[in-house]
Order: sequence, then structure tokens, then C-alpha cells
Amino acid sequence: MTSNNTAQGQFDNRDFIYDAQRDEYLCPAKQRAIRRFTRVEQGVTTTKYWSSACPRCPIKARCTNGEYRRIARTEYEDALDRMQLRLDAMPDAMRVRRRTVEHTFGTLKSWMGATHFLTKTLPRVSTEMSLHVLAYNFKRMVQMFGTQQLIQMMRT
Repeated sequence: MTSNNTAQGQFDNRDFIYDAQRDEYLCPAKQRAIRRFTRVEQGVTTTKYWSSACPRCPIKARCTNGEYRRIARTEYEDALDRMQLRLDAMPDAMRVRRRTVEHTFGTLKSWMGATHFLTKTLPRVSTEMSLHVLAYNFKRMVQMFGTQQLIQMMRT
């Protein structure tokens, strides 16, 4: 959602409409940016699109400083688009997350010394994290119910 182009008064990727059936983009000047090539960059498949009309486009200055405006689309772009729609439908999602999750992780990080896990390898680190979460949950239950009521609840 951040773009240097927007800061410079130019179009950003959200201004280009993707047509999944034709596998191409429609630019703000109503030109088709077609698929040019696909390659793997840092383990992610990325496809590049651009229009042949870019050099003679009347609004090129609002689009790019280069000869062509190239649009990159990763293999995960559909998932990112769906996620953005969900976020747009629920704009306070980050506030909800801060209320429910961040305190827990902040507390666990504080208990762990805010540095690193004491174990190595994924199974051991997973076990260490599980023990931290279990301890957190026990402390919360003691605060919510009190020691005597919690012992009584565990016996029944």
C-alpha cells in the first residue's frame, strides 16, 4: 500500500486493473499491458506486464519516468487481493489484533528475556514456545479465577 510513485504524483499498481481471464492489465490510459515474461525471483514466481503504447502515451508522465511502465505480479497476488478486500471490509482489524494478541506476545517475549530461544532445532523451539504459552495461560487462569477455584475446576 506504500508507493514512491504515489508520493511523486504518479499512478501506482492499484491504478492498473488486472483481468484474470485475459491475464493482462488495463492501464489508466485504457491500454492493455500484456504478459511479457515470467521468472523466479528469490523463490517467488513473478510475471512482468507492460504495454507497447507506453512511449507515445499522452499521460506517460503521470505513469513512469522510464520508457515503459512495467507491472510485476507475483504468484501470491490473488491471495493479497483477497486479504486487502477483507481488511477494507474491517478497517479496525489492527486495533482488534492489538487488543487480543500483542499483549500476549509482548508478555511472552518479556518472560523469555526478549532475546532468543534457549534451544535449537524446530521441534525443541516449538516445545519451548508451547511451555511458555502454557505458563501464560495458567497465570491468566489464576488471575481470572483464583488459585482455589482453579484447583477445584481442575479436579472436576
